[in-house]
Amino acid sequence: MFLRFSRRLFLFNLLGFTFAACKSRGFEGTLTVGAINYGGGEQIINQYAKFNSYLGEKTNSYIQLEPVFNENRAVERLEARAWSLVFAPPGLAAIAIARHQYVPLFPLIGISNLRSIFVVRKDNPINDLKQLQGKTLALGQLGSATGYYFPLYNLYGTTLAEILFAPTPKAALEFVAQGKAIACAVSEAELALYGSQLAPTEFRILFKDPHYVPLGVVLIGPNVERNRQEFIRKVMSDSPSGLAQEVGYVPNGQVPDYKYMISVVDRVSSITSKLQTKPVRLF
Repeated sequence: MFLRFSRRLFLFNLLGFTFAACKSRGFEGTLTVGAINYGGGEQIINQYAKFNSYLGEKTNSYIQLEPVFNENRAVERLEARAWSLVFAPPGLAAIAIARHQYVPLFPLIGISNLRSIFVVRKDNPINDLKQLQGKTLALGQLGSATGYYFPLYNLYGTTLAEILFAPTPKAALEFVAQGKAIACAVSEAELALYGSQLAPTEFRILFKDPHYVPLGVVLIGPNVERNRQEFIRKVMSDSPSGLAQEVGYVPNGQVPDYKYMISVVDRVSSITSKLQTKPVRLF
């Protein structure tokens, strides 16, 4: 057994590809593991190292880790069905399940009561979503539940001056702090994490979506043969708890219901072709 990482290639191609070859000969194919790595650092290699080694050994496979910087790139990989396993946040999971035949295996560790919010500067006098009419708004990338799908769903029927698509939640808050956008959409957790980092700007919540966002899930792709899917499910279910925790999934957890999340994605998809126009008519 051996574990091998290519840091040069990792840095070269959007963090690139890292490899875990768990048998030097006779392995039964490649499993590509997809994940989002907002920060772009190399620590994700170490985070997945033990899991990749375990998965490769138990399935006799060559494990390839492919992190991407944001949801937009992840959607491209899902469309190409390039990932065998995906550690997917909720928006991506809904797309993968509804459109690309990915199957949920396990819930991810996360905030079970996550909700999408609209945020404005504390000194901004507006107090209603209707007052965003004709204004510039900052949203997250295609694929983000709290930064893209839920806010667009709530804005259906509104006309905006422009939408700025931020590469990360922190960048969305920065647009508001800098006055480039009157409001942005993030999660409550993201506001708590990044809001204080943008002092002296203070933020307040303009609107909170009443629906909870489902936990993200580990998905297995349609490019993996059905019997092999079940074997991988068992291997991951039987993994040591510490190993599963390192990469963030619950081996014996219940997969969340994605019906409402998928309905939100479907509704928003009907207006996505209009999002680059000015003004932006969300209907």
